Amino acid sequence: MSIRIGIFGYGNLGRGVESAIRQNPDMELVAVFTRRDPATMKIRTEGVPVYHADKAPEMADKIDVMILCGGSATDLPVQTPALAKYFNVIDSFDTHAKIPEHFAAVDAVAKESGKVGIISVGWDPGMFSLNRLFGGVILPDGKDYTFWGKGVSQGHSDAIRRIEGVADAKQYTIPVESALEAVRSGANPELTTREKHTRECFVVAKDGADKAKIEEEIKTMPNYFADYDTTVNFISQEELNEKHGGIPHGGFVIRSGKTGFEGEHTHIIEYSLKLDSNPEFTSSVIVAYARAAYRMNKEGMSGCKTVFDVAPAYLSPKTGAELRKELL
Repeated sequence: MSIRIGIFGYGNLGRGVESAIRQNPDMELVAVFTRRDPATMKIRTEGVPVYHADKAPEMADKIDVMILCGGSATDLPVQTPALAKYFNVIDSFDTHAKIPEHFAAVDAVAKESGKVGIISVGWDPGMFSLNRLFGGVILPDGKDYTFWGKGVSQGHSDAIRRIEGVADAKQYTIPVESALEAVRSGANPELTTREKHTRECFVVAKDGADKAKIEEEIKTMPNYFADYDTTVNFISQEELNEKHGGIPHGGFVIRSGKTGFEGEHTHIIEYSLKLDSNPEFTSSVIVAYARAAYRMNKEGMSGCKTVFDVAPAYLSPKTGAELRKELL
């Protein structure tokens, strides 16, 4: 029996989830939910209906896992707990500082409904989080370093687009090369947030908008830009479409640590990603965790989970015997 998937929100991430489902034969897309007029929506999977978001609860017995594809700034804090009342849910909530409170909100609802909610799934938080954990337990005498980019951050771009007067925007996160090289050398430098990354924003302002006010609001936005050297460039929609139409990203998780009685040996663990499409890769991670949510709930688990709580075998369509034979 196929795992029945619903997609809640059909932007870049939702379209990525749709394509990822096609690569997983044990899954089927049952429905797409949107806050827009469903009659104006055209999805790529034939025969799959599009409903207004308000109709989602009516599908509670027809969907095994609902994948939420909204933004972290204002959508997911409301949507994930609300939908965990009816479905096993997955989201990609990526405001790191607010993950504990988001976890608590989803956990309370999911425990009451008997569902599993896995939050903050993607590559960071997500795959990078796991690699930070692995590095720390293997090399306890050491330091973690995470570098993002160069690439487009969907969450940060979304946060800019929600500012009054902004028509469209793209935000690039850029590692400071000298800091990256110092870490790779094993020097274990002390680096501030500002010393590790810069942020570059390309913004299309609406006619008559106060650009100075927009720039100030971007640069002082807590959890997003306030702790970074941020450059804001105002450009036309045409230039944004032409020069910044893609959504690449990537980054590095590095653990630098020492072993031995005197700490005489230095080790570097590095995990890196180079992504041609940030939302499509994130979607692929999310879909694997949708399988895990379904399996965990079938085994009687409920409540909120993160990538730390999910055994890797739950992610794979292979049996335990196949995994031990082929991958172990």
